[in-house]
Order: sequence, then structure tokens, then C-alpha cells
Amino acid sequence: MKNLASLLCVLGFCAVSTAQDLAYKPINPAFSGGETFNYQWMLSSAQAQNDYKEDTTNGYKQQTDLERFKSTLNNQLLNRISNSLFDNQFGTSTGTGTGTGTGTGTGLTPGNYVFGTLSVDIYNSNLGMVVNILDIETGEQTQVIIPGK
Repeated sequence: MKNLASLLCVLGFCAVSTAQDLAYKPINPAFSGGETFNYQWMLSSAQAQNDYKEDTTNGYKQQTDLERFKSTLNNQLLNRISNSLFDNQFGTSTGTGTGTGTGTGTGLTPGNYVFGTLSVDIYNSNLGMVVNILDIETGEQTQVIIPGK
């Protein structure tokens, strides 16, 4: 009986078994070999999970001449003031550290200037140097006050 059972076991293991190859096919259509019909499903799934909503009402607004001039003037004034403070603290570019800088470092001369449609009026007051900028076409205006010492 033992011989018969062992013979059946051996024959069972020797039987021919069949199998198929495992093959992976990507779902994403962006991958090579991906299923192109899954594109709409994947796009709608991604959009459903997207929490970000784009604000289309506030598109890019181009700056006016006055806004550009004001921004440039502010940058230049702050640059000159910071250069003056740096020179006062560390001296000129000689590296001596003697503090040979002068004034506020604005380098602006009082007077009236016209740049296209912009009228710039520079004068000294008890607050410091005042720069009035007026856009002649639109009537927009701004004022920059540079405090004195």
C-alpha cells in the first residue's frame, strides 16, 4: 500500500503542468504601451481630486507709466540711500572704514522735470526732499518723501 501511495505521488508530481506568461500592461496612456482609451477616465479622476481652483477674474494687468516710474524711482532712491548708509558706516570703496560718505545720497536736484507724460517736481521741505510725480494724461499722482537728516 505504501508503494502504491508513493507511486501515485511520484506520478502526480511528474504530470505536465501548464501556465501562462504574466504580462504587465500599463493603464496610464502616457506610458509606452498604455491604453489610450483610459485618457478621459484618468483626466476626470485627476480633476476630481484637484483642490486648486484657478482665479480667472484677476488676469495680468499691465502697469501704467506712472506705476512703473514710481517703482523704478523707489528702487533707485532706496539703492542710493542704502549706498550712502553703507559709505557712512564703512567708508568709500577704499576700504578704510573712515566714514567718508555724505548726506542722504539721493543725488536729486530740486526742480521740475518732464518725462513724456510724467511731470516730476522735486523740492526740499521741512519733512525732507519731496518728489511729486504727476501723469498729465490720466491725472494720477504720487508723492515720495525722502526724510532729511
